[in-house]
Order: sequence, then structure tokens, then C-alpha cells
Amino acid sequence: MTAGAGGDRPYGYLMVHFLEDPEGYAEKIYLDLSEGDDPERWVPLNGGEPILASHLGTTGVRDPHLTHNPQTGTYYILATDLRVFGGDDAGWARWSQGYSTRMNVWESRDLVTWSPLRQLDVALDASGAPAAGVPAMGMMWAAETTFVPDFHGEGRGAFVVYWTSTVGDHQVILWGSTTDFTQGTFEFGGVLLDHGDHTIDTTMIQHGGRTYRVTKDNGATQRGLFMEVTDAERWWEPDAAWREVQTRIGEGYAAGHGVEGPTMFKAHGEDRWYLYVDVIPSVGYRPMVSTDLDAETPWAPLDSPRFSLRASTKHGGVLGLTRAQHDALRAADARAAVAPELGEVASVAALPAAVEAHLHGGGTASFPVDWAAPDADGVVVGTLRGTLGANLDAWAGEGGSTAWDAPGKEPFSATAITVTATVRAA
Repeated sequence: MTAGAGGDRPYGYLMVHFLEDPEGYAEKIYLDLSEGDDPERWVPLNGGEPILASHLGTTGVRDPHLTHNPQTGTYYILATDLRVFGGDDAGWARWSQGYSTRMNVWESRDLVTWSPLRQLDVALDASGAPAAGVPAMGMMWAAETTFVPDFHGEGRGAFVVYWTSTVGDHQVILWGSTTDFTQGTFEFGGVLLDHGDHTIDTTMIQHGGRTYRVTKDNGATQRGLFMEVTDAERWWEPDAAWREVQTRIGEGYAAGHGVEGPTMFKAHGEDRWYLYVDVIPSVGYRPMVSTDLDAETPWAPLDSPRFSLRASTKHGGVLGLTRAQHDALRAADARAAVAPELGEVASVAALPAAVEAHLHGGGTASFPVDWAAPDADGVVVGTLRGTLGANLDAWAGEGGSTAWDAPGKEPFSATAITVTATVRAA
């Protein structure tokens, strides 16, 4: 659908998340697409299999966040470099105190095809040396962003990135800035939130010139998830005044567990906001809703029998889409080639440039094919390009090892769709 036919109108939502699976290896990137324009019903993409995986650092991916630079048209997925299940078993105390300060980063122009993984170290400067003014920090986790259009001057925007780290004897929210999530443009900013006790997992949304943030209090005050608001234009600076609005948000979902990892997003075309809260350890997201962010108690549990989200969907983020983007994601969600075996062809030049594939949502679509060289028997394998499943969502080390510390780790796609043909002998 073209923009002129309504393709640029807001429609649908894309969720990024990971899954809680103590018996497996699900600390990877998953994408779910809203059912039409409904922000309460979610359909897993790629048949529920991961879209991306990390072969760097701990080989774990947690707390992913999906964001967009409107000035360049580039999308980014950020994630924590931590593998809890199948990792080194060091335990949370050691992980949070002295582990990875690196952020996993993928980028895309179309939300379908994603770049290879890179990492950005928030403790280092552009040259890769320890940055000046950075406090001794533990692991970086739960990074999120807000894009500021004039951060570097008129029309020269940047992301303000905020994340959780342990500084001294408690956890705080730190911030930095970057234009493209590369080491060369990253600058450490300072402390965004320090209440003197453990605070983690800040998420933000803006509306009507105000900035709202929800944070998890892990300290002695037992505020749980609490929301603050500020009118400050430069809300990331230390003199910005924040006012507390609501505490213990989503506590009714906890049932003896706890809630953390919040994410907020706005419904298209109406004053209606959603706050998904992560019920730990394995229940996953449960929905809160608000029709007035400035109400005395903005957030209430969503009472809707229509809500649908697969179990154990954990700490992620939601991005609003256009109709064209929603359609493109559905059209890229292929599950199998219509004809996996194409039979004989007269020559390599006669191999088809594109083939049809079945889609998870029904129907078919045509995809370009990248053909390998024929083997000794003339058999040639082609890989469909432009499917969600063609991204690098798996890896293996030497000897096929999938141990987190295996040497020689190389990424590949475990869900790419292939077809075969035989080049007829001359």
C-alpha cells in the first residue's frame, strides 16, 4: 500500500520482547504484531521463533527496546547483554555489580531486515577509552530512549538513552546521548534518577509538553512501580523538577511475586495509553490503561476479555506503526516455500529470481532468492531474502557448540526459508 493510499496513517503496533524460559534458551529477540490496529491483541511473528540472537558477550538478550530516529528513518533495537539461563551461573549479585556495560544494538530501515549485532559500551568514550566523569558502575541493563529533535541544535536530534546500573551501594538510572548507537557518537551524560535506594527499569512517554516516567522502586520504601511527571523541556538535566503521581502501579497483578520492566505507549487517534507491567519471574506482561495521564490516579488494570498475549512475554517495548509498515510486516512473515523443490533448470541463468512462500497469517507472497553455487551433482540451494525469518537468530561455536563461552561463535539464521533446484548437465 502506498502512502498516497493511506499507507502513512497510524495503524497497528509492533512489540519487541524476550521470553522467560528457565529450561531453554529464549533470551533472544522476539517480535509480536498487533492484530490489525488493536493494541490489546498480539500475534507472534516468525511462527513464535526468535528474530535475532546475540553471539557476543554473555550471548543473552534481555529487556529489549525498540526506537526510531525520525530524522534519518532508522530503527534500532537495544537490549541488555545478560544470559541468566545457560550462562555462567554467577548469580544476580555478581551480574549487577561488575558485568557487562555493553548494550546490544541492531538497526533496520524497514523493521524487517536487521543488521548484524554490534555492541556499544556506555562506560567508554568515542575512542573506546574509559570515559571521563563516568562513575564506577555495575552492569548496564534495561536501556530505553527518548528522541530529542533539537538536542544538538535546531534540526540536529539525538537520543537520550537511560539505563540502570549499580553505583556505590545502590542502583540508579544513568543517561547518555547518541545519534546512532555507535561508540563514536555516544557521550555519557550523568545521573538521571537517584533516590538514594535501589531504583530500576525507567520507561518514559511524552504528551502535551510533559514527560512522564514510570520506574521500579526496589528499595525500602516499597513504592513498587511509581510514576513521576515533569514540565521541564530539558527533562534529562539534574535541575529538572519531577513530581510523584502514583505508586504501587500494577500491584494487583503481583499475586505474591512482583512487577517491574514497564513499558508505555499511546493508542492511535485517542487519549488512551497503555502501560504493560512485567509480572516476575515468568508470568510476563499484564496491561494497565489510562485515559488521563494527569489524573490523580492515572493507571488502572485493563478490564478486557479481548486481551491476548502469549505467556512469559517479558520486559520489552511497543512501537506505533503506519498501515504500510503493518502490511509490510505481515507480508514478510513467511513460513514455508510454496514449492521447496523446483526441479530441473537448463542453466544457472535460468534459476528464478523470486519464488512464492506461504505466510503465517495466510496467503502467499513473492520473495527474491539468493542462489548458492551448484554442487558436484548440480544441486543448487536458494535462500529467500526479505523474510523476517532470514535474520541472524542463532549461532554456533567450534564443533557446533552452543555453550555461552564457546570459541569461534558465528551467527546464522535457523529459520531462513530455502528452496532447491538441479541444474541440468550439459
